[in-house]
Amino acid sequence: MDWEERIKFPDIFDLSGKKAIVTGGSRGLGAAMALALARAGADLIIVARGEEELAARAERLRELSGREVTPVTADLTRLEDIERMVATAMAQWGQIDILVNNAGYNRPQPAVEFTEENWDKTLNINLKGLFFTAQAVAREMIKRRYGKIININSQMGFVALYDRAAYCASKGGVAQLTRALAVEWAPYNINVNGIAPTFFETAMTIPLLADEKFRQEVLWRIPMGRLGRLDELAGTVIYLASDASSMVTGHTVMVDGGWTIW
Repeated sequence: MDWEERIKFPDIFDLSGKKAIVTGGSRGLGAAMALALARAGADLIIVARGEEELAARAERLRELSGREVTPVTADLTRLEDIERMVATAMAQWGQIDILVNNAGYNRPQPAVEFTEENWDKTLNINLKGLFFTAQAVAREMIKRRYGKIININSQMGFVALYDRAAYCASKGGVAQLTRALAVEWAPYNINVNGIAPTFFETAMTIPLLADEKFRQEVLWRIPMGRLGRLDELAGTVIYLASDASSMVTGHTVMVDGGWTIW
């Protein structure tokens, strides 16, 4: 097809017929991105550990989008759960077009007090789980020579903040892993990119932002002077999941209100 015929709006962002997995999809950033994908036309599997909350979110997504949404309960630090998740998708659809690798964990703790348990849990969820989820999904994408993998990073993968040694280490690893996988899987027409949000008001951040001094520090560090809204991830995730980004790979898009400009 001539290139002029390819530039059609909104067709270039259309996800009709696409099949997507969103991990950490029951709340917060994951729930917002899942809704964006569904409203762009994709059918979904959403994944989390809490069965009741996950089922309720799946039902809500169906109501809001009219798309097929299947909840899959899984612990993504367990390879057998990852394999079961992928097997469910393949049995249901026979294909996986999009993976949003969003499941994450953060428990702030001063570096000199950081426990081995906290370190291991942070790295296992944020980096190990993310890699093996991408690996399992990519095995199926490689067969079809098509796929979009979106690793949800953080601005802390690029700048540092106190009390977050493990989180910063894990997210820095995600940034470099995104590049490495992009290079390795590009020959199979698989795009691997990332999104790095700043502080959004979610279940994970609300307890931290309840500290008014910390909240004001966060707002001071964001040039736009406010927290992110969940709807403000929609455009970025749809762009990276769609054919609009077919020549983009190995990059992480900052959705940070300018934090990393400093």
